[in-house]
Amino acid sequence: MSRYRFGRGDYKYFSYPLPPIVQELRESSYPQLAPLANEWNAAIGIAAKFPMEHSKFLALCKKHGQTRATPLLLHYEAGDFNCLHQDTYGDTAFPLQITCFLTKPGEDYDGGEFVLVEQQPRAQSKAQVILPERGQMIIFATRYRPVKGSRGYYRTNLRHGVSRVTRGVRFTLGVIYHDSK
Repeated sequence: MSRYRFGRGDYKYFSYPLPPIVQELRESSYPQLAPLANEWNAAIGIAAKFPMEHSKFLALCKKHGQTRATPLLLHYEAGDFNCLHQDTYGDTAFPLQITCFLTKPGEDYDGGEFVLVEQQPRAQSKAQVILPERGQMIIFATRYRPVKGSRGYYRTNLRHGVSRVTRGVRFTLGVIYHDSK
């Protein structure tokens, strides 16, 4: 991460074929999230619809030159962190992603909270700090989400990251549904 000034720690993208458990999680959760993604697009006036099958969505990614797998394993030790960012890897992007927590806070590591920051129009950004247990998952917006305002829906940008790990080792699995260039 430090090489690209993303923070400190290690991440490793999986290559195709994905490990079976990662492939299954990606394929089985996508159809549950696609209706929400389509609702979000409709709310903010984007006509594009996401197909209900992940394989069909990956075909759209491929059509736009995005063929590299994006699920990844992230590893942090004491002093490591991940700067606020968005996981977009090309023109075709799914608006939701999942982080799966593989280690136990307070036992395997301290610090290392998941941080989600939402930009507020004409106001300061709002941060949310989450410390999930081992085995829990967070579903969150990849780059933006619709918010209902006084004149209808508008798009608000989000970024996510990881606060500094103060002790131990933290592992997570990131499941991003779109492929990369």
